[in-house]
Amino acid sequence: MSSTSDTPAYEKARKRYQETVAAAKVRPASFTTVSGAPVNVTYSPDDIAETDYLSEIGFPGDFPYTRGIHQTGYRGKLWTMRQFAGFGTPEDTNQRFKYLLEHGQTGLSTAFDLPTLMGRDADDPLSEGEVGICGVSVSSLADMEILFKGIPLDQVTTSMTINAPAAMILAMYIAVAEKQKVSSDKLRGTIQNDILKEYIAQKEWIYPPTPSMRIITDMFRYCSKELPSFNPISVSGYHIREAGSTSVQELAFTLADGFAYIEAGIAAGLDVDEFAPRISFFFNSHLDFFEEVAKFRAARRIYAKRMRGKYGAKNPRSWTLRFHTQTAGCTLTAQQPENNIVRTALQALAGVLGGTQSLHTNSMDETLALPSDKAVKIALRTQQIIADETGVANVVDPLGGSHFVEAMTDRMEQEAERYFERIDMLGGVIPAIEQGFFQREIAEAAYRYQRELDTGVKTIVGVNQYVEENETVDIPILAISPEVERVQRKRVAELRQSRPQQEVNDAIARLKAAATDGSNLMPPLLDAARRYVTLGEMCSALVEHFGVYEEQAVF
Repeated sequence: MSSTSDTPAYEKARKRYQETVAAAKVRPASFTTVSGAPVNVTYSPDDIAETDYLSEIGFPGDFPYTRGIHQTGYRGKLWTMRQFAGFGTPEDTNQRFKYLLEHGQTGLSTAFDLPTLMGRDADDPLSEGEVGICGVSVSSLADMEILFKGIPLDQVTTSMTINAPAAMILAMYIAVAEKQKVSSDKLRGTIQNDILKEYIAQKEWIYPPTPSMRIITDMFRYCSKELPSFNPISVSGYHIREAGSTSVQELAFTLADGFAYIEAGIAAGLDVDEFAPRISFFFNSHLDFFEEVAKFRAARRIYAKRMRGKYGAKNPRSWTLRFHTQTAGCTLTAQQPENNIVRTALQALAGVLGGTQSLHTNSMDETLALPSDKAVKIALRTQQIIADETGVANVVDPLGGSHFVEAMTDRMEQEAERYFERIDMLGGVIPAIEQGFFQREIAEAAYRYQRELDTGVKTIVGVNQYVEENETVDIPILAISPEVERVQRKRVAELRQSRPQQEVNDAIARLKAAATDGSNLMPPLLDAARRYVTLGEMCSALVEHFGVYEEQAVF
């Protein structure tokens, strides 16, 4: 990329440097990335000599968007500060939402409890002990109305982290907006709705892959017409990384899932430019600073090339990969939890330097419990300090042109492409899931990294190095009262008694009919939500036709 390396002076200096390095003593350490990739002692123009600047890097806002999707970066608009929030009753989370908005958060991000994520109501026997524990409990439109009470849905963007029952939760969200007199075309936000990564990593599914993909393409079709400013899917690498994958695996597996959704939409008869502009992504920002920046840059480049070249998208907005970033929960430690503030700040900075569109910063206490008010405010202030005090938002892609970052971006693209080839040889993403390919790859990577920690090859401060004896943790912890489950179970019971049962039965019958005859599922789901059919009832109605997925054990 540079003519500097062609000069005799450069060659002389390079040879002298290499000789000096060869004779130097180095400390005993593993000079690899967190993902295990070796790194050179330094990088130079030689490492990117084959990289064509205009076609592979270019300028911000230009194809292939390696340097970012906007010409002016954060000078035009800062990233959305979207702290993940959800616990206890809908009233509890509504208060947390308002607390965060009052302290400068610019978007809502909703965490649901395990029963909701699995499509079960609060009074389901299998929900016992889990109601409101890891997120907010939502069983019906009545809960959703309380969750967003006093929050005008035409003035905020809302992200909802839910997958198998995503269509049902989206229907409830639309119904809440209707009650606020907000039309669907005014709704902005994202619903995760990424079922493929559930089979790969997080394991919260209901239906088998094929009918699950049918639900998603129904949502694509419905949202492209009725919710034009809402993202009907956020393809998530975050949970793949949290399960133990390497950075390259997160990159490759996430994009492979995204391309599978693109192919499913096209197979369902949709024009790629009809739905692709509203597909978003969700990445993890781990601890290896430069590897993470390179990952984000490589993701944009790979996506742009495939969307234009392989899938024939003509709208430039279909070529641009937009993504949310969350700092890595798996790197947080229960030991010396205040250290997590530093870890989170560095991971957040990597996300910003990588060009994220929105960002969640983890709280220091999240390895111990759901975040306290104080901890979540520190996490939000971390983003605000990065935005307003460091100067990093003044320049687009400030690490662009770094020999190290550009070489690592190239390497990650090449390694991701090799993974795509392996997935294609297995028949695509769903056959690869069914054969356990992704699960094995992640398990092997997680085992390697854990071995490095156990043997001291890699360091975690406060855990396997710089350990404090007789340490006591002196930070406030948020506790969820057992009263939450009693309140939510009572609310569902009262709802079942108060609603017109014949209307509920008719709505469920219409939903079952749509599942059978192949018509779009979103209108009957919305009809069911309006009539206070519960989440569990809607999900169970579809189980009758779609069945339940059972994973094959992988060894």
